[in-house]
Amino acid sequence: MKKTAAQILLWNVFGIALLLSQYYTYRQGFWFDFDSTVFHYFNQFLDGSHKGFLYLIAITNHRSFDVVSFLAMALLYFCYFHKQSNENKRKMIAIGLMMLIMAVCIKQWGRFIPIAHESPTLYFEPFEHINRISQLTHFGTKDASGDSFPGDHGMMLMIFAAFMWRYFGLKAFIQSVIIVVIFSAPRIIAGAHWFTDVYVGSLAITSIVLSWFLLTPACDYVANFLLRFIPKRFFKTS
Repeated sequence: MKKTAAQILLWNVFGIALLLSQYYTYRQGFWFDFDSTVFHYFNQFLDGSHKGFLYLIAITNHRSFDVVSFLAMALLYFCYFHKQSNENKRKMIAIGLMMLIMAVCIKQWGRFIPIAHESPTLYFEPFEHINRISQLTHFGTKDASGDSFPGDHGMMLMIFAAFMWRYFGLKAFIQSVIIVVIFSAPRIIAGAHWFTDVYVGSLAITSIVLSWFLLTPACDYVANFLLRFIPKRFFKTS
């Protein structure tokens, strides 16, 4: 019990420290300088001279491409699912439903964070020339946001990674983190999100909220409750 309490405290201190560092430096200071460097580094390659890269970022930032990130998570989940016994498969379905419910709840909770700012494309556009992939490709893609903090897309990916860690161990977590990095990168490269929208904002909120859920019996209670609604007849043992 003491170890669990210490872990929860640690994750909360970590998350709060990230949010405070963002709050006090997102317009000037360390995080702003870092965010600006990341944005300008990638934006220089979106000038149209690298057509393949330009269209890759455009495609991976299209709303429909979110289906691909969902399929990547579903595929990894299935890799663990098909190895389980029938009873554990029922539990994994319950865990998957619980994951979706928590994702919706955490997304709503994130709206109460008193930090709001526009994406780097909108922030820098009045002051300097920047490359907008939506204008260069005339492709309906996301390269701007009026309120980009926290990164909702990155937060959903991180929630998945946290659940995989809790229920399937370190190897599953590392595999999930690879998915987080791959599918959160296009938003940052395009300038639709600052680096810190994802790796400070999303990470902080996920760390704070999920520590109270995944490190306590709450997650098992919810999973067992949802398990009641999953018919056993579909998972009969042969």
